[in-house]
Parts: sequence; C-alpha cells; structure tokens
Amino acid sequence: MKAFIMAAGFGTRLRPLTYSIPKPLVPIMNYPVIGHLMNNLKSYGIKEVVINLHYQPEFIKSFLLDGTSWGIRINYSYEPKLLGTAGGVKIKQYFFDKTFIVLSGDGLSDINLSKLIKFHKRKKALCTVTLKPVDMKLEYGVVSISSDNRITNFYEKPSIGEIFTNLVNTGIYVFEPEIFKHIPKGKSYDFGKQLLPKLVSKSLPVYGYVMEEYWCDVGNLSEYKKAHYDCLDGKLKVYINAKQVKKGIWIGENTNIVSSVKLTPPCLIGNNVKIGRNAIIGSYTVIGDNCIIGNNSKIYDSILWNNVIVRSNVKLRSCIIGNDAVVSENITMFEGTILNIEI
Repeated sequence: MKAFIMAAGFGTRLRPLTYSIPKPLVPIMNYPVIGHLMNNLKSYGIKEVVINLHYQPEFIKSFLLDGTSWGIRINYSYEPKLLGTAGGVKIKQYFFDKTFIVLSGDGLSDINLSKLIKFHKRKKALCTVTLKPVDMKLEYGVVSISSDNRITNFYEKPSIGEIFTNLVNTGIYVFEPEIFKHIPKGKSYDFGKQLLPKLVSKSLPVYGYVMEEYWCDVGNLSEYKKAHYDCLDGKLKVYINAKQVKKGIWIGENTNIVSSVKLTPPCLIGNNVKIGRNAIIGSYTVIGDNCIIGNNSKIYDSILWNNVIVRSNVKLRSCIIGNDAVVSENITMFEGTILNIEI
C-alpha cells in the first residue's frame, strides 16, 4: 500500500519555532516528528510514499533523503503554490491506483494501520476518516457518526456553539482512487473544509474510524510540550537515540555529567552534552545534542534543541529553547520561547 504525507504547510501555530525549520522537522524527544511517522509506516510494511513540499523543502529532503533509512521509496511533490490538503494529493492522482493512506506530516501517533485499513475494507468505504476523542476541540474538525460509524456531520474548527461531539479529525485518512473524481484539478481544495462535508452531503460511503492508540497534533506550543510529557511518561513509545541509564532517565553518547549534577526523572539528555557543577536537570526536561549547561544552572520542565548554551546561574522553567541559542548568566525565565538568539 502507498501513502501520502502532507508536509507543505507553514506551521504558523508553532511559531517562532517554525521560522527556522518546517513543522515536520520539529523534534520530539530529539528526533523529527516526521521521522517518528516514517518509523510507524515502516512497521506496517509501507514501501512507497509521496511527500508534498512547499515551505523550506530542502530541509525536509536533507533529513529524509530517498527514504532508504526506512526501506521506503520517497517521491517528492513540490508545490510552488499551496493547493490545500486535497489539492496537493490531486497532483499525484496517477500514483494512487489502489486504496491509499493520507497522513499529516506533523501528527505524532502509533496508530495500528492494519486495523484502520481492515475497517475501511469491511465498510466498503470511499473514505475513512480516523477519529480520536479529545477534550479540547476548537482547533480541530469535529465529527459525528451513526451507530455503524458512518459520518453524519462534519464541522472544520467549529465555534463553541457548534461543538456537538468530542470526536476530532486526526488528519489520517484512507481513500479509494475514486475520491479523485470529487477533487477539482488545479485549484486549492481542502479535505476538512470542502471535500469531506461535500461527500457527507451526497450520502457517499464516508466512515469514521475511532482509534484507540495514541495521537497528538503537534500543532501549537502547548501540544508540542504535551507530546514530550506523554513520551517521557511512556504513553507513546518512540525512537530515542539515548540509553536509559535508570528508570526515566535517558543519556546520549559522549555526554559529560559531573557527580554534583542532580537529574530528576523523567528527562532526556542528548549526545555530546556538557553539564557543569551543581546543575539541576528537573523532570520533564529534554536537552538536545551538543548543548552546554553552565555551573549552578537549574532547568525544569523545558525543551532545549541542539547546540544550545546555557551559561552559569541560569534558571529556566517551562521554556522551549531553539537551535544555537545562548542564554546569558544569571537569567531567570518562565514560560519562555527563544529561537537562535543570545539573551
């Protein structure tokens, strides 16, 4: 089976993090989110993937290359002008002559694709939308289904008064090739706003598959942090390029931590990291590769990307620090986001 990964967007809800890299490359546990997605596709035997690109495409291609690392052949589809989620897939219509999957390049999930596809086939669906019950629904398309899981109503990012269900659209779909008859050629067209409501209004066989596995839309800063909490708590098992030295503490290779440093689980420290005397690395902290943490610094509930320098006597709590940033001595920050600067 073939898959299409949507990776062309600007990632505006994750700014300022996505000023420097596209959203599919935002790291989760020090590894790009699209890499976790590729790992899951590989585990279910997906051999061919189309990935659409627009914003900073060279960064995505430099990480994924031709897909050899996953045993998946990647076909890139560059969009000079964004054509929407459905319009982007339409470009590659010739590539999908059998049942195929579409996934968001920024979704973090361990969904069982075999169960999803079996459901789709059993229902003889034209389209199956993967749904997940969530508490916060305003940022997602919400869906209502009948007793046999047929979709009966669909609202894309509704207002409070329009919310009628806790089932949201995860951006994971299964389609039959006939779907292309319903997508106009050469124009911007969206799954959630246009295609799905049209299919439902025509009473076509569109079903909702309620997934039981983990899913998180890494779409804003709060969800980005939540994804790390969930991984550190073991709610989702992902690739971690580090060794678990004791329960809840992962440390990468060539990392230097002196004996006076206090580590509180769960936390992850990457490769080639240096942590100075009497520093404290608190719970729910993730430190990327090649970082330097100064003497007496205290970092709690924070995410540091690669090549970050935190000088001495710094206190960080609930911060996200982007690649190559430098935090000067004697600074205290709470709920801060810093990207590629020195403060």
